[in-house]
Formats: sequence, structure tokens, C-alpha cells
Amino acid sequence: MRVARYIASTYGRARWVTRIFVSIIVLALSSAPAFANTPLSEGYVAKDSVAVGSLVSLLPDSSDTVKAATVEAANNLLGVVVSGQNSSIALGRGASGEVQIATGGSVMVLVSDINGAIKQGDQITASPIAGIGMRVSTNSKVIGVAQADMTTTTEQSIDQNGTKRKVNLGSVPVLINVAYHYQTPEKTIIPSAIQNVANAVAGRNVKPLPIILSAVIFIVMLIVVMIIIFSMIRSSIISVGRNPLAQSAVYRDVVQLSAVVIVIVAAAIAAIYFILRTL
Repeated sequence: MRVARYIASTYGRARWVTRIFVSIIVLALSSAPAFANTPLSEGYVAKDSVAVGSLVSLLPDSSDTVKAATVEAANNLLGVVVSGQNSSIALGRGASGEVQIATGGSVMVLVSDINGAIKQGDQITASPIAGIGMRVSTNSKVIGVAQADMTTTTEQSIDQNGTKRKVNLGSVPVLINVAYHYQTPEKTIIPSAIQNVANAVAGRNVKPLPIILSAVIFIVMLIVVMIIIFSMIRSSIISVGRNPLAQSAVYRDVVQLSAVVIVIVAAAIAAIYFILRTL
């Protein structure tokens, strides 16, 4: 009887120990994904004050000093500023003005809609605003991939290409993976050389319709100018041949028609520029 009671009590204790052990394993497994997404960070010296979530790039000819990243320094992108308390492993250098930079993991990044609204799956690169990211649209180094749509928190006015415009600022979780992004060119009827010229004139990526309209205006302008020049030369030769004393009148007509040609060309160029910049 005593033996039976001992076996029963031993079995009961073993069952509770087993339950506790299994619970610990389940808890560890359930927390593993969160730990995997927690960034590993390393200490770098910041040239200026940078906020948590800012994109930073290495200074030229430096391996331990960073600054808030901009478009001009996109090729030196390093990572994102994080709080050392939120890092699973934070490696410090012990230097003055040190900040923790995440070069891996999933972190919240400060972004803007300068280059369009950021959606899940978009590649994020540096923007004209120091430390703030934007959606990549050209060949450029990127910080990683957005894991959700952008959440807007505030609005700011910026001066871009000499034009004042308002942009939305916010944050988005980004899976950090610093790499070079090559933009796949869109298949259009516009030759790449003409597309590049239009983009350079407009300071942005121009759609096919404005380029086609600009090409039509240019061709019409070219035909009109050629007709005027041909008529001017022909009438001048005929007038001088019939009456050599009419040279002064011919010169006056040439000057007037030349002014007309200049006005037509200037108007066509202004129209093309306006179309490429606004449409």
C-alpha cells in the first residue's frame, strides 16, 4: 500500500515538472521571432546630433564617424540610429558622442513621401532631408525594405529644385539590408536618350505623354522656322536680283523675320519646359 502511494506521488510530481518544462520551451519558441527582429547595433561617433530612426552614412575616408544621410551621401549609407536599450546586442566604442547604429534587423525608420507614398515592399533610400528616408526611384544605395505602409505624423515644407512644396513625414518599419538598388527601366515607346534628356530638364522622372507633346511642339516649331528661313532667303535673292537698290529694304525684312524666328523658338522652348515640369 505504501509502495503504491509512493509511486502515485512520484508520478504526480513528475507530471508537474514535465508541464513546467514544456511551458518554458513553448515560451522560448514564441519569443524567438521577436528576438530575431531585434537589431544588433554598433557604436559610431556622430558628427552632429541625430535622432533615433535617422538614416546615417559614413563620412568619406572614415570608418567610425557618421552623419545624417542625404541624397548626396547615399552611396555611403551605413544603417539606422537606434536606442541601445532596444538592441539585443549593443557594441560600444566608448567614444564621446557615440550613437548606436543598426545594420541589420527590423527597425522603425523616419521617412517622407518626397518621392511618393511609401508602401509595403518599397526600397528605402536617403532623401534631400538629412536623416529622412524616401522611396527609391533611381539607381541608388538603399537601407532596406519597408515592412508596412508609411504612417504620417507631421507635415513639412521643403525647397526642392527651387520650388517650395509640402511633404509628409512619418515612420515605417524597415528590414535593414544595405545594398545597391538598380531600377528596372519601364518599357515605353520613348527612346532612353530622349527620356534621359527630358528627366534632366524636368529634374524628375517624366511620363511618356509630356515627352510626346513636347516632341510635337518641337517638330512643329522646327518646320515653321525652316519655312520662314527658306522664304526669307528666297525673297531676298529675288528682290536683290530684280532691284539692286532694294538692299536696305531686304536687310530690314531679314531683321524682322529673324526676330520672328527668335520669338517662335523662345515660345516653343518655354512651352516644352512648362509641359515637362508640370505634366
